[in-house]
Amino acid sequence: MPIAVGDRLPAATFKTMTAEGVKELSTADVFAGKKVVLFAVPGAFTPTCSRSHLPGYLANRDAILAKGVDTIAVTAVNDVFVMDAWSKANDADGKILFLADGAAAFATAVGLTLDLTAAGMGVRSQRWSMLVDDGVVKEVNFEEKPGVADLTGGACMLGHL
Repeated sequence: MPIAVGDRLPAATFKTMTAEGVKELSTADVFAGKKVVLFAVPGAFTPTCSRSHLPGYLANRDAILAKGVDTIAVTAVNDVFVMDAWSKANDADGKILFLADGAAAFATAVGLTLDLTAAGMGVRSQRWSMLVDDGVVKEVNFEEKPGVADLTGGACMLGHL
């Protein structure tokens, strides 16, 4: 069963790239005492993720933060080096926190995996977004159709804040 409004995020560890190199961040590091918009993509550099999902959050970043959000973060079942390259390729370094979930541990723990093995991509995360306040899910949105980021995009999230 997927995570729902009112649930606390499960304990998990992500990897992110810093100026000093790879750093592990726990869910407590990212979410404790903070209001965070977290969105997930099936894969860095994939068409919808790169053409609309991530750009929508970059375009709405300042407006989202102005609504009292402390951090905007994205997670994907990719390694930390791919996530870092995707951040840099989109001029998003320092604007959005990129959280690598390389083994799909977080996606599995929140019940939001997607098996894309037939497409040669293996197990990935579904496309979703959520508002998390101090580790508790306040809103969660799921995309209904593949290849779009309408219900989970930055403009839609801004409209819910």
